[in-house]
Amino acid sequence: MSLPLHLRSYKEKSKDELARDYFNIPNQDAFAPVAAGEKPVLQKVRNRLDAGGLQGMDINAVLSVEGKEEVYAGRLSLLPPFLCFNSVDRRSCRFTLPLFTIRRVERLNSRAGVFALSLATWHGMRIILQLTSLLPTAEHFSILLRDALKAQLAPMKQLKPFLPSFYSEFLIAGPSTQHNVDKHDSLLLGSEIGEKLQQHLDGEGDLRGPGSEGKGEYQRGLGETFGFPGDARKMRERSKMKLWREYFIVHGRNLTLIRYPPFQRLLQVGLPSRLRGELWEVMSGSVYLRFAYPDTYKQLLSANEGRSSQSTDEIEKDLNRSLPEYKAYQSDIGLAKLRRVLVAYSFRNPELGYCQALNIVVAGLLIYMSEEQAFWLLEVLCDRILPGYYSPSMEGTLLDQRVFESLVQRCLPMIKDHFTSVDVQLSVASLPWFLSLYINSMPLIFAFRIVDCVLAMGVKVLFQIGLAVLKINGEALLEVTDDGMFINLMRTYFSTIGDSAHPNHPDPRVRAITNFQELLVVAFREFNVITDETIQGERKRLRAIISDEIEKFSKRAAVRNLKSAGRFDKETVGVIYDHYFTAVCSDDANAGGLSGDYKHGDQFDQPRILVDVNGRVETRIDLRTFRSFLAGIATWAREETVTSNAFIQRTDKRVAEHELIDRLFYSWDSQGLGTLALQDVVVGLDRVMKAGLMESIEWFFNLHDKNKDGYLTKDEVIQLSESLLFIFRNEPGDIYLAAVSKFILNAYEFGDATAPPVSGETEVLSPAIDGQEGSASHVRERSDSVARPHNLPYLNLATFRMVVLADELLENFFDTDLSASFQLDRGADEDYHQAQAKTEGLLGGLMNLVVTDTNKNRFNRLTDTFGAALGKHVEWRKPSLTRSRQTEAAPTEIGQRESLLTPAQQQQIEQRQRSTSSVSQTSVTSAKSTLTTDGKSLAEVESRYREESEMVRQAQEAVMHRPKFAVDAIGDSDDEEEEEGREGDGDGDDAVMDEVEAFLKAHGADDEGLKGEQKKVANDLLTAEPIR
Repeated sequence: MSLPLHLRSYKEKSKDELARDYFNIPNQDAFAPVAAGEKPVLQKVRNRLDAGGLQGMDINAVLSVEGKEEVYAGRLSLLPPFLCFNSVDRRSCRFTLPLFTIRRVERLNSRAGVFALSLATWHGMRIILQLTSLLPTAEHFSILLRDALKAQLAPMKQLKPFLPSFYSEFLIAGPSTQHNVDKHDSLLLGSEIGEKLQQHLDGEGDLRGPGSEGKGEYQRGLGETFGFPGDARKMRERSKMKLWREYFIVHGRNLTLIRYPPFQRLLQVGLPSRLRGELWEVMSGSVYLRFAYPDTYKQLLSANEGRSSQSTDEIEKDLNRSLPEYKAYQSDIGLAKLRRVLVAYSFRNPELGYCQALNIVVAGLLIYMSEEQAFWLLEVLCDRILPGYYSPSMEGTLLDQRVFESLVQRCLPMIKDHFTSVDVQLSVASLPWFLSLYINSMPLIFAFRIVDCVLAMGVKVLFQIGLAVLKINGEALLEVTDDGMFINLMRTYFSTIGDSAHPNHPDPRVRAITNFQELLVVAFREFNVITDETIQGERKRLRAIISDEIEKFSKRAAVRNLKSAGRFDKETVGVIYDHYFTAVCSDDANAGGLSGDYKHGDQFDQPRILVDVNGRVETRIDLRTFRSFLAGIATWAREETVTSNAFIQRTDKRVAEHELIDRLFYSWDSQGLGTLALQDVVVGLDRVMKAGLMESIEWFFNLHDKNKDGYLTKDEVIQLSESLLFIFRNEPGDIYLAAVSKFILNAYEFGDATAPPVSGETEVLSPAIDGQEGSASHVRERSDSVARPHNLPYLNLATFRMVVLADELLENFFDTDLSASFQLDRGADEDYHQAQAKTEGLLGGLMNLVVTDTNKNRFNRLTDTFGAALGKHVEWRKPSLTRSRQTEAAPTEIGQRESLLTPAQQQQIEQRQRSTSSVSQTSVTSAKSTLTTDGKSLAEVESRYREESEMVRQAQEAVMHRPKFAVDAIGDSDDEEEEEGREGDGDGDDAVMDEVEAFLKAHGADDEGLKGEQKKVANDLLTAEPIR
């Protein structure tokens, strides 16, 4: 099974990463050019280091756009290859501008003390940036911007063929229709805008878009063919499209879009169906991935065509349960598109694979987006917007449910207390909301408006909407007594969400307010205190608790699923799991380069994850990780240096490296995969730790028998002796060295006496003597006079056993010391994440700054220096074997056993011993020279996690059963003639803007920007000439 490794490796995001997340942009490496001949990486890479190396910078600036009166002060951020701006209030104005969309940058000839830049974008928009910092700072920013722009020459060439994939390009430059502007639009301010608008309106594009595949090249969703949910006329699609077209003309479009206050207003009343897919990928930032990896989606499909896995099997089961009420998913066309996106992503991210509820989300995306657009938006959802929601352990879902419960306790304490008193689980209803982005809970036309807000404003919208739902239904919720009543109440509310919130009110404008509009007003006005910082703070506070619960549950499951535990009990296997898991997450295991073709940071690199042919994901360890694991349990597999000085005494541990450890690793690798699973480790340790004297001797012999023929060659005898010297390297005195030296002498003595005859040896060495060809005595005489080849069978198991038993120290080692050197000590703290959590607050922050690994190392070096100066600095290594640790003084000599050879054999090799002893002593010398949870029990934690996991399973199943809503039925087309001929409804644009203004009044007015002298300076820059 796959272990939750990412929980241990989780790190708080850096400032640069947080900034990129806020502006919805990928890292620099996403735009790094692929080297010639290098294959593109199809599998997802996690935590890869940035490859670009271009330096970023933040600076204060004032933004003005040609044709707009509003001027905004804010923060300008250079995050290569993007230029980003955010107003001071973090709400009124912002943009994320790819540097490859900037055609020209000029410094303006402005009044003294003003440093201003003019940016001309691809779509003809002119942006003025006044850098309000010291002149050297502004010039340095300009230099960095220049360097970053130079690096974008290659992407700039790819931009022109990429732009036709946007519907907004077709909308602006499409076929002409007659249209006149009768009056000044509330969105457009200034005479220049009116002129620009009139020029475009004289050749206005198709406001509705083509209705078939033959018109236009832009990316389109299933709605183009099968129709979009809802009645287009009632939703005033054409009026919304006109307003968005006017917005694009002034504020840029797709890759050059600037979010001014009208953007937020138009967003709140719902996006036009044909523009929704494009705006989704622009707001989420997935468009940048689609631009950077233009062929990845197609290559994933072609490379994995015909392949099946556990994920693909699960996808097939859920296809027909994916929004079955929508016409496209009643046909093979829609199901094929859905299948391709889900299968491609399962191979893109094998660790996640497929999770129930993903089919609902992707099915909703495909209504408005093409396959490739939905694929990249799915990656952004799983990685950044909803991290951990669809992972195997679903830690993101469980964490956010705890966060939501915490927010309900804070904002709606009466409801939370009532639910606690009647034992109603809030998550039975809220889990499907979060998993499906409300798509499965309410009519699609309203659910997609929530998705609009989530992609534009972040995940906080999910919490704000959830709190608003509970508040609006507060009185009824206080009458709930069980989970069933709670679920039925929520279903009833969502089924009437399109009805009037005040059906009996005398004012028709009040009667026109729907339950959904009321929901948005309550969510964004009464719960606007729920910010991104609020969510991040709660996640940080609760993450350790959730992570510990997941790890404990995973531990129980891993131990329970082992095929064999050997002679270990479950508690001991649990300790082995702890050491195994710790080694996988250790720094020693992850340090240095990785073998094979895997790249650093790849979450499926060899030390971590193996995906078998059936698509099952299993955590395995490579040789480097195994060394770290063995160092944690075997005393001889690590170097323990004790340092004592005048101040402290400490023990430094380091992973040892030797061929013996490598041999052990490959002997436990029963499948020959080059990696070990937990099962392999448990079986291997059972053979070592539970073995008796004869079993230990045989195991050690087989460990050095490379070809498994039952014999050791002379080289393997030397290697075995080196392994013994490695184990004994830190033992006090010379008795262990003497024992190994004696072992080598006896091994050669017994080996020469019992070695098997070599075929053809007589012909090769010398002619026969007195016709005694092939006699045993003749062969032995040959071996006396001529050295035997070192790669031929030499010492068998029986002889090796005699050599070991001839020495009392070696016998004791194989009998007790070897198994005792493996020490399975239980960890001091099972709640790892809570123990490692950093202290909050002022004092905690200071402690976190001071108590770091770097400062600890500096302190240790300082104390060592003072200790050496005082003559009290001492270092020594701890002995490895238990016998040496328990006895204070080892005996100077251990008696040798009587020789097991017969007197005849002893006499026969007596002369040979003189010559071979010198060789053996040399071998010994050579061998020697090479070794210079807050008190809760585990049962309670597991019970809590089981309950949450069961709720997640039920929520996933609930997501698959979506109720049908009549309002989702596809209505009549929004024909221009019909809309113009309607009487009594007023102008469609005015009706939409009335709704915008009504929402804005409830939500709070936008910042009007700078005024007075600052605004005058910015306006003067619009007419300033560039410096030549």
